[in-house]
Amino acid sequence: MSPTKRILIIVTSTGEYEKVGYRTGLWLGELTHFYDVAEQAGFELTVASIEGGAVPLDPESLAHDVLGDLGTDKRYADRAFMDTLRNVVAVSEVDVDDYDAVYLTGGHGVMFDFHQSRALETLVARFHESGRIVSAVCHGPCGLLDVTLSDGEPLVKGRNVTGFSWREEELAQRADAVPYSLEDRLKELGAKYSVAAKPFDTHVVEDDRLITGQNPGSARAVAEAVVRRLG
Repeated sequence: MSPTKRILIIVTSTGEYEKVGYRTGLWLGELTHFYDVAEQAGFELTVASIEGGAVPLDPESLAHDVLGDLGTDKRYADRAFMDTLRNVVAVSEVDVDDYDAVYLTGGHGVMFDFHQSRALETLVARFHESGRIVSAVCHGPCGLLDVTLSDGEPLVKGRNVTGFSWREEELAQRADAVPYSLEDRLKELGAKYSVAAKPFDTHVVEDDRLITGQNPGSARAVAEAVVRRLG
């Protein structure tokens, strides 16, 4: 596999919860923090979503106190950057051979469309089985839940991973709104799940070419791990 210096970023197409009226979507910082690190390292990045088209943004990720974190506000003010989120390619139209790694962003929207996407499951399995890097942050590991490898085993079985914890769901006041516990689902599949000592602290787990981050504050560290491994 020859390096392409390109990374594929997957985002949600879902803009609201199913049971409650809250709006959701991509947590913008989980895109921008990764994007900034990878772009600075010389990688070209492509954003794709489950359905393609316009990317919904979680309104809470646009709050002033959140936007000021690690330069997200600069990306949000960048007309050209934000315009790229108006019409992204669909996952089903992506060719794995064009990329060195895939990165699954979070935001609660992915809980509804990542694990139900056969196209995403197939894509992630191909990334892994062709020797490429699979990475995810926060709720992004929802996109790993239904990935089965050619040997019939779940991708996450026996693997060291992390992802948004149930305690963090409670603290975010979304425990009654989410369709399942990502933490529990990962454990049920046989993953070796771990968390930071404190909720919302940065926590990244590397298990060979599988790299996961626990929460929004871990996105930059996930990017640094991916870039380091590709370097």
